[in-house]
Amino acid sequence: MAASELRIVSLIPSATEIVASLGYGDALVGRSHECDFPAFIRDLPICTAPKFDPAGTSGEIHQRVSDLLLSALSVYRVNTELLAELRPTHIITQAQCEVCAVSLSDVEQAVSQLAGCTEVPIQVVSLQPNRLADVWADMERVSIALSGDRDSATTVLEKLKARLGAIAPHSRSVSKRLQVACIEWSDPLMCAGNWVPELVAIAGGTACFGKIGEHSAWMDWDALAAADPDVIVVMPCGYDLAKTRQATEEMANHASWAKLTAVSTGQVYLTDGNQYFNRPGPRLVDSAEILAEIFQRASDAQRSTASSVAGWEVF
Repeated sequence: MAASELRIVSLIPSATEIVASLGYGDALVGRSHECDFPAFIRDLPICTAPKFDPAGTSGEIHQRVSDLLLSALSVYRVNTELLAELRPTHIITQAQCEVCAVSLSDVEQAVSQLAGCTEVPIQVVSLQPNRLADVWADMERVSIALSGDRDSATTVLEKLKARLGAIAPHSRSVSKRLQVACIEWSDPLMCAGNWVPELVAIAGGTACFGKIGEHSAWMDWDALAAADPDVIVVMPCGYDLAKTRQATEEMANHASWAKLTAVSTGQVYLTDGNQYFNRPGPRLVDSAEILAEIFQRASDAQRSTASSVAGWEVF
């Protein structure tokens, strides 16, 4: 299929960023309600919506999502009528987490309803990254689906891997490998898994919780207190910096919070998890750079609060 004939609908933010990074941004005709980067895609029609109220505390949101899942209901809805109008040649979705975005089964059901409504069969591309190597493979998979080869991904991946390689010498300047707790949800507590422990290692730290390639897991305050990490990095899924600060302020009300070493030494950091750590796409490299700067500050006797990399701040 010629590039001019492509009509792509991306139903997950990371896929939208992958498509844009590979040079197919102009072929995007629809997006999910969470897709917001690069900025030019914000004018595209929105094809999904949550079935729960996303406002409120972390605990309230968790309860609403849990209630839907316990009822065997999907967390998001797909606008099938809009998809029919957009006539996509490709729909890119995910099978990694049914809480984070529209599930593969939801998309397949929507596509089955569109049978006969489109000029060409719709190709569904499903991404399921668990570690960095999977993200790189997904970028090649998207390239092959759109162009028939992985050429468009090769140059992009070379540059991304070169940036990761440049972090290594910087991370070795950290005086010791810091013990780091990355918090992906605050109420209840969840530690960050999948690619996050890998990013921590690249940046020069050691993740106290979470295993590379394994899903993020629930944890309790006793476990966090027992680990007593040198650094806490808060990166709630789907939260920007403002919401992350609110969630961290809620955590600070817990009796165990003030007893943590990272809290008493001023080593709690807030990040824009929504834009960086939660999106398994090209900006995971930015996420590693954020961690490297945080760890450098944590090891620096001067401990400047200034940051040269966007997406984080000191709590």
